[in-house]
Order: sequence, then structure tokens, then C-alpha cells
Amino acid sequence: MVTPKLPRTKTFAYGKNARQRVDVYWQPVSPKDKKAKARPGVFLLHGGYWLEGDKGAWKYLARRLTAQGFTVFAANYRLAPAAQWPAQRDDAVSALAYVRKHARYFNLDPKRVAVVGSSAGGLLATQLGTLDDGGERVRGVVALSPVNTPYLAYQDGGEPTASAAQRKLRGAVGKLVGCVPGAAVTACWDKLDDANAASHVSRGDAPMLLFHSKGDFVPATQSTALAGALRTAGVPVTVRTVSGRMHGGALMIDPTVYPTLLAWLKARTS
Repeated sequence: MVTPKLPRTKTFAYGKNARQRVDVYWQPVSPKDKKAKARPGVFLLHGGYWLEGDKGAWKYLARRLTAQGFTVFAANYRLAPAAQWPAQRDDAVSALAYVRKHARYFNLDPKRVAVVGSSAGGLLATQLGTLDDGGERVRGVVALSPVNTPYLAYQDGGEPTASAAQRKLRGAVGKLVGCVPGAAVTACWDKLDDANAASHVSRGDAPMLLFHSKGDFVPATQSTALAGALRTAGVPVTVRTVSGRMHGGALMIDPTVYPTLLAWLKARTS
């Protein structure tokens, strides 16, 4: 695998909290270059059970996408349990608004931005594409092993056959919403419903490409309800399941995933 040429990279603060930071990868242009066109953008959201993880995990993919003509942004967000839902979604919205506000500096076309999220970050990505008129916010959403329905993940983690990763995800859901799912507490159910990407679907949402592997501990059933709701609303969506047990970014081990992702991003931001 050839290492892509390094773009310009810098970290910016989009808020006061230490986690509210975004790494930007871009190819600057000279102010004298009148023919230079603003680039389309890709906004990346990391995974980690909403409890951990870092934007630096996207470094290699960010360089590959920059070499393909994109300006790339990888954001951190506040983590549970210190920050409870919807803080993570609020941060994703704020970070995206920040980079769009400063689009000229980054040689970015703010109207041609797509989002890519992995696992827990996949939920944030699909929420960016469904919250309000998501299609006005982003051109499209690619999610790798997205936890689109946290309550389903909580249920799966309680099964006798649940893996260690599924049990950890079950605990993470409780920490994310700050309550015990299943308890007869209206506020808890309201949070769980709000954290379900399908509950925000409307006709103005962004098209989506959702990936899972057959042996993923976040199975394709996590995308079933969302895909059904999007199709009912007339929003294009594709759910792809590849062989293996890969999760999140590791799905790109499959030789078909990255080329499909890249072609889809280019088509959506052209």
C-alpha cells in the first residue's frame, strides 16, 4: 500500500471543551491562483462506544481522501459518561458548522460536504444526515458498523450469547443516555428515542451508504429500521454486508469497501 502525499494538517478548536477539536487535512492554494476551485469535503467521526476514541484514528484515510481531491475534517466530541446524549450529536453539529463557516480558508465548498462515521461515530453521522433537514447539512452519509439504534444494542448485549464487545456496548448505551434502558422512566425513553436515527427521518434527509460485516458485533439489523424509514421517505439508501467479522474502520480490509466508499463520495459531492 502506497502512503499518500502528506497534505497540510492543523488542529482547530470549535468549542471551549478540550474534546471540541477538529483536525483538518487540506491542500492550500495560492491567493494568486484565480482558477483554483474549492474542493468537496469529507467530515469524519470516530468510534469508541461513545466512551473513548480519537480523531487521530482517521489519519491514514484522511490522507487518502485528500489525495483524491477532498478537504478532510476529523472531529473529536465529548465522551460519556461525563457528557451525556445529546452532547455528542451537538458537538458533531457544531464542528461541522465551524468548518463550513471557515470554508474559504480551507479551500472548501461548504455545499459539497459528506460525512463518514464509524461504529459509535456512525450513529452521529446518520444523525447529521437525518436531524431536521439533514440533506441541507450534508450531501451524503457513509457509516461503517453504525450503532443506529442504541436500545437494540442494549438488548443484544443482554443476551446469554452476547460477546464481550456486545456487553461493553450495552453498558455504554446506559452511560450515553445516563439512565437504565427499559426502566419505566419517560425521560429515559425520550433520550433513547432521540438517539435512534430512524426517529428523525424525513423527506429532506441525506442519502446513505451503510456497511456491516456478517460477523460484526454491530450487525446489519442496526441499519434495518433506519433504511426502511429512509426508503419510505423517498431517501436513497444502500445497506451493504460484506463477509468476515470486521468492525468499523476495519471493514476496509475488504477489498470492495474503500473503492465503493470513494466512488460514492465522489458521486454525492460532484
